[in-house]
Amino acid sequence: MGTLVHTLASSSSSLSTYAAGLATHEGEAHAATGITAYAWLLIALPLLGAAVLLLGGRRTDRFGPLLATLLSWGSFVVGLLVFLAMLGRGSEDRAQEVNLFDWITAGSFKLSAGLLVDQLSVTFVLLITFVGSLIHVYSLGYMDHKGEDGHVHSDPDKRRFFAYLNLFVAAMLLLVLANSYLLLYVGWEGVGLASYLLIGFWNWNPAYATAANKAFVANRVGDFGLSIAIIIMFFHFGAVDFTTVLGAAGSNANEGFMTAIGLMLLLGACGKSAQFPLQSWLGDAMAGPTPVSALIHAATMVTAGVYLVVRSAPIFEAAPTAQLVVVIIGAITLLFGAIVGCAKDDIKKALAASTMSQIGYMMLAAGLGPVGYAFAIFHLLMHGFFKAGMFLGAGSVMHGMNDQVDMRRFGGLSGAMKITWATFAIGWLAILGVPPFSGFWSKDKIIEAAFIGEGWRPWVFGGAALIGAGITAFYMSRLFFMTFQGKKRWTDDVHPHESGKLMTVPMIILAIGSAFLGLILGPTGWFTSWLEPVTGAEPEGAHPVIPVPVLMALTLVLVAAGAALAWMRYWRDDVPQTAPTGNLMTQAARRDLYQDQVNEALLMRPGIHLTRSLVFADSRGVDGAAGGLAALVGGASSRLRKLQNGFARSYALTMLAGVVAILGALWVMS
Repeated sequence: MGTLVHTLASSSSSLSTYAAGLATHEGEAHAATGITAYAWLLIALPLLGAAVLLLGGRRTDRFGPLLATLLSWGSFVVGLLVFLAMLGRGSEDRAQEVNLFDWITAGSFKLSAGLLVDQLSVTFVLLITFVGSLIHVYSLGYMDHKGEDGHVHSDPDKRRFFAYLNLFVAAMLLLVLANSYLLLYVGWEGVGLASYLLIGFWNWNPAYATAANKAFVANRVGDFGLSIAIIIMFFHFGAVDFTTVLGAAGSNANEGFMTAIGLMLLLGACGKSAQFPLQSWLGDAMAGPTPVSALIHAATMVTAGVYLVVRSAPIFEAAPTAQLVVVIIGAITLLFGAIVGCAKDDIKKALAASTMSQIGYMMLAAGLGPVGYAFAIFHLLMHGFFKAGMFLGAGSVMHGMNDQVDMRRFGGLSGAMKITWATFAIGWLAILGVPPFSGFWSKDKIIEAAFIGEGWRPWVFGGAALIGAGITAFYMSRLFFMTFQGKKRWTDDVHPHESGKLMTVPMIILAIGSAFLGLILGPTGWFTSWLEPVTGAEPEGAHPVIPVPVLMALTLVLVAAGAALAWMRYWRDDVPQTAPTGNLMTQAARRDLYQDQVNEALLMRPGIHLTRSLVFADSRGVDGAAGGLAALVGGASSRLRKLQNGFARSYALTMLAGVVAILGALWVMS
């Protein structure tokens, strides 16, 4: 009990420190200086590229893709300079605001558009711009195909594709740099628009267009939650900027309001980060070009929800119920994605399920409070490298296999695609958490954090994280072995070959990051210290209910068991050319645990019936009543019109009848 009290006290202290840190952003003393004052260039450069390529038309076909790539790298250079400038300042002065312009003024409500440059936002800036720029370079080669005539042919809409990539990078940077929830919402919607355009890039295929629409609709559900959260903030605090809202949240704010805001923020995070129950769009989103999958669904967009939760830490710490729901959602999603990944034969959809599961780990850590914030972001950073590298590796495999995605038609590619195999292998070892690769330093820390606490929570959430590690080892080893090892199961029309340097060099760089970045940042504890001014210090005296060495050994045993099971099933034995029937769980996993059927039963069909009922009521009720009244008036007027025949005797008879009627009425009344 003493440990728990100490942990809670430390948590409260970190919350106060965080709120006070936000308050220091106000005033001239902490206005942006030096290179930080030019942080707006981070967004302006890729946004300029998108504008030039979209408005310039066919005239930019030749130089447009290269321009977009250079501008993305330019944004990375600015981000790197800002980061180096922050290192040169004291930890208390590193967070600065860049005021862009006065945005909204309505009575006493005033809101400026500005950028918050602190340790958390700069971490995301470096990840987005560096990995995003590598994906731009990769796309230069990926969007070109060698035809039967031996010549290289570019995708006819290559310029438009790079414009959308630049637009996405600009919107994502706005999202993480915004200094208010309202400006964050602008970037949030921009990311949704860009993802819709990129997922449905090849919209001449009806299935791809449907996948884009599905992602758009699912994200709108989450965005509705974020908009409601902003409305409640305005109603309760009279403000929507981070300084005011998060500062007030740490000052004995009303728990009911904080719970409502937290749950609505979580709904937004679930939509953007493909968390239960809004995760159904992620697998279908693999319809987009593979660089899109790497950029949006591995390194950047799906991590926006994690950023939102960690940025809103004081709100969730003031609302324990909402914070508990975050952990529950993360635990469910990490197991959900892992189970689905075990049964996918499509290499990109298997990686998508893995992404869903890994984001679940991050969400779980973000809901654990100060013991998990830094590790959620650390795993997010590591995941951005190894998962983006594996997605690019999948694209390289598809490039050499006539765009096939069925792993049952792969096998033995390690000899034909040595660079792709080696870089993918490093990503595979990293996501398994094999030391000393990056996943070992981040995911294992989340498992340890999940076992911290008292009562049932550490056993339930820690157990889920531990089981998820074993399942991850199985399905990722299954993917690796089916693709690169074992017997060749190629179709006659394919001739596997290694991709060009434009594609392999980014894969090599990402593999190097997957191998060594965790080793550099993990043991030193530098990364958690770097984030401490934003996320708060890790509580002292908080230890897992299972000793760390025992927990580490258990994790490695489960990982080894999962990999060994996959080796026996998918390398040592022959892989069936057709999918076996499997048991009920396998069948359910192949159909994404019936998530589409559940959504159709609970949402789509009732919505269709409700819409049809409203249409019927409108057409037969409202329109029917209006039409009936009009028909009545029209019919009566047509009959009365017949009395106007122009004959004097008819009018005289009518007058006589009127006089008789009046006299009769007077006689009756008398």
